[in-house]
Amino acid sequence: MNRVLAHCGARYPIIQAPMGWIARSRLASAVSRAGGLGIIETSSGETAACQAEITTMRELGLPFGVNLPIRFLKDDAMLRFVCTSGVRFVTTSAGSPAKFIAPLHDAGIVVYHAVPTLDAALKCEDAGVDGLVVEGSEGGGFKNPEEVSTMVLLQAVRERVDLPLVAAGGICDGRGMAAAFALGAEAVQMGTRFVSSLESPVHPNYKQAIVDAETTGTWMLNKKSTPCIRALKTDFSATIHAEGLMPADAFKGIRGVYFDGDMNAAPALAGQSAGLIHDLKSAQQIIDDTVAGFLAITRRLGALGAAGHFG
Repeated sequence: MNRVLAHCGARYPIIQAPMGWIARSRLASAVSRAGGLGIIETSSGETAACQAEITTMRELGLPFGVNLPIRFLKDDAMLRFVCTSGVRFVTTSAGSPAKFIAPLHDAGIVVYHAVPTLDAALKCEDAGVDGLVVEGSEGGGFKNPEEVSTMVLLQAVRERVDLPLVAAGGICDGRGMAAAFALGAEAVQMGTRFVSSLESPVHPNYKQAIVDAETTGTWMLNKKSTPCIRALKTDFSATIHAEGLMPADAFKGIRGVYFDGDMNAAPALAGQSAGLIHDLKSAQQIIDDTVAGFLAITRRLGALGAAGHFG
């Protein structure tokens, strides 16, 4: 039995990442209808809007989850709302989940925490989380400046931890999913792939920039300060890369990137998997293709194992 599926109720162990402003009911419902698990973000800080999005998902009757980014929550309003709104699956991130676990568990909610290091994984296991989202440095958005790839981090965590693991960072198709499962994951989380889906609410310029990106098309920025991020190479991010530090107001124009298509209004967050994404697809096609690719690869590898040779 796949433990992640048992926890979240989705048909397939494919989770949509909780991107601020993007991961709302339009995208999350498309992912959940396609058999994955849509996640509603709360990192935008728009408490009332996010609460409305959670209510919409609940009323649709689809499996879904909510992300609570601990460091970015202004107060406990979102936590209290989630605990009373019928949510059954929560991912926490950006801080220690210790104070959140008891109220979430008391409300009957399963809690997975996103971790960028083995040390964080061990601390979260001790704190009582139900599972972990293991985030490698390939992923987009806010990152740990001490870069550890998903391939290495996943193995390190699985070696020490017996919780269900969700692999995140650098995964956008069945090949990445099969590799993650081989390394100990029971599910994958994809962000950049779903940002460039047909149902994603972002501007076509942003989607096309992901499709056009090469495998070297992103930078890790602001590594000597906070927050460290991975973003597409643009004129805006080139200035940050050259200077080594990001201005405090770098994200003031982020909605301009997302919804106006101005790729130089703020850092355009994306993971290295952008270099593996070559076209726009619906959420249904993304999930169908990922599952088909995963099954084809695992069947081939299973046949090699059964035969006792390498082909």
